[in-house]
Amino acid sequence: MHAMEMAQLEYFTRVVQEKGFSKAASRVFRTQPAVSIAIRRLEEEIGLPLLERSQKVPTLTEAGQVVFDYAQRILGLRDEVGQAIQDLQNLKSGRVRVGANESTSLYLLPELILTFRERYPDVKVEIFRQVSSRLPRELLDRTIDFGLMAFEPVDRELESFPVLKDELVLIMSPKHPLASRPSVKVKELANEPFVAHNVNSGSRAKVIETFARQHTPLNITLELATIETIKRFVQKRVGLAFVPRMCVREELARGVLVSVPVRGLTHNRTLWAAHRRGTQLSPAGAAFLKLLRKHTEKPI
Repeated sequence: MHAMEMAQLEYFTRVVQEKGFSKAASRVFRTQPAVSIAIRRLEEEIGLPLLERSQKVPTLTEAGQVVFDYAQRILGLRDEVGQAIQDLQNLKSGRVRVGANESTSLYLLPELILTFRERYPDVKVEIFRQVSSRLPRELLDRTIDFGLMAFEPVDRELESFPVLKDELVLIMSPKHPLASRPSVKVKELANEPFVAHNVNSGSRAKVIETFARQHTPLNITLELATIETIKRFVQKRVGLAFVPRMCVREELARGVLVSVPVRGLTHNRTLWAAHRRGTQLSPAGAAFLKLLRKHTEKPI
């Protein structure tokens, strides 16, 4: 059997629905002979007559009934596809998958996603929490559409741009003896217990390197899995910690934590957004990218 054309099926269903050739022809904006020829071709392809033409109103043969049932489903699916594509383009559906490390997931993304959802309430946003080092691979494997990470990915297949500048800050309880100081030296932190994140990041390496350069021991007494836990332990005076400023903005503003500058230790972090290069983004993805670029600050 040759491939049935969509137009043939459409003309055929119209003839059945309108109970005649001339009415059907006017509904599909074709001449009556054109509709008749299309249905004859369809019958030739199938090898069986589809319509009883002896009566005034054409009626379906047994084969005609089968083809009519399928034709309605096929045409219905065609219309659904059209509608689904239109919905995607109008951002009435679709999804965006974003991979981000813990600090980004908790402290930057909620604001971005709220803005995005206000504009596009029907688009699904999925967040995958993952350490920065794993995100380029997830992008290349197409597990996620966007990655927000603490370094610029070097892979040529990825396109990236800086989204946010942040700095590493030393935090402590407001009751700590050093809390009222305008700044501290690295050497003054030699006997302090530290609470640290158990993820090897660029920030952690920078702190270790600075303490080593100053010949000062870094006493990490506790390693924790989340920044939220680190903040709670610091508030309870278990130790001091170095964390990204964006993670403690709220606590610093409320005065439940204090940050004190450390002389000789400044570490600016840039948060990078990345996506696959040369891939046609979905309409939802393109809209999310536009929002990310709006949030972008100038690189350091």
